Amino acid sequence: MTEFRFVKVRAPGAWVWRTFRGVIFPLSIAIAETWMILMEIVSIGNQTITEFVLLGFYDVAELSLPFFIVFTLTYASIIAGNMLIIVAVVSSERLHTPMYFFLANLSFLEILYTSTVVPKMLEGFLQEAAISVAGCLLQFFIFGSLATAECFLLAVMAYDRYLAICYPLRYPLLMGPKWCLGLVVVAWLSGFMVDGLVVALMAQLRFCGLNHIDHFYCDFMPLMSLACSDPSAAQMTTFILSVVCLTVPFGLTLTSYARIVLAVLRVPAGASRRKAFSTCSFHLAVVSTFYGTLMVLYIAPSAVHSQLLSKVFALLYTVVTPLFNPVIYTLRNKEVHQALRRLLCIK
Repeated sequence: MTEFRFVKVRAPGAWVWRTFRGVIFPLSIAIAETWMILMEIVSIGNQTITEFVLLGFYDVAELSLPFFIVFTLTYASIIAGNMLIIVAVVSSERLHTPMYFFLANLSFLEILYTSTVVPKMLEGFLQEAAISVAGCLLQFFIFGSLATAECFLLAVMAYDRYLAICYPLRYPLLMGPKWCLGLVVVAWLSGFMVDGLVVALMAQLRFCGLNHIDHFYCDFMPLMSLACSDPSAAQMTTFILSVVCLTVPFGLTLTSYARIVLAVLRVPAGASRRKAFSTCSFHLAVVSTFYGTLMVLYIAPSAVHSQLLSKVFALLYTVVTPLFNPVIYTLRNKEVHQALRRLLCIK
């Protein structure tokens, strides 16, 4: 009976950490520089509104305290689950392979982008959540960049699994350390470049009138509804970039999984085949939820007729998928389970 296993790529023990250091630090500098430029643009082009108020889930205000408790526990679980994966991958020599390198990057990315949105949402459950105009644009820039980077990274992870299953003998050559590093750097930088262009257009708009944003974070559509100047350039640019950055990675992801399924169908029915189908099903469910909700909100926003429904959809990709990704991607994974047991000193 054939059992599919990922082929380990031999690489120096510290290459995972060196890659994190090489990607994260330059991105931190780029974000700081973008923040300074953004402050200058906003101070010149926006003289009407100085801050926004995030209304959050004001229409169910009686549930503010229960929501605060639930989302606080959820946020803590997201941070803990993803941090465990990162520490396990970095500390375990056996996990220094492309599959786990990509998984550690995904975990780090989700820690960052949930931390960009959730703390402000929690503040809104207890008091008025005010945020400056520059701070609002910065929040959208960081969150949007990380979400876009995840779109590309999920496609890379699906492609990696396709190569590992369909070309196991050539896999070590096809997915060497330098190629893995290049794919991750491209995913991260693409996200920041794409959303940097959108935010540069948004920063030139004037905002006046009511300063209430009917959302729990600074999202694109609620912000555009408050613009006094013509937002058509920003809206058209966002639509085009959303179509490209969502449909292309999602299409590549579906193609990779389809080829994996075809390869698995050639295997005689048994435990290995059932396990492969089960794993693919869980992965596709989470990935489809992430891409699907983003497509609805950014490519076809007219399909959502209620702002409350829009917030619920936003919760799916800001809270739900980061919560389940660590579980889904490590489910039935003996290597990760063993690394976590050693890390937590569990026999």
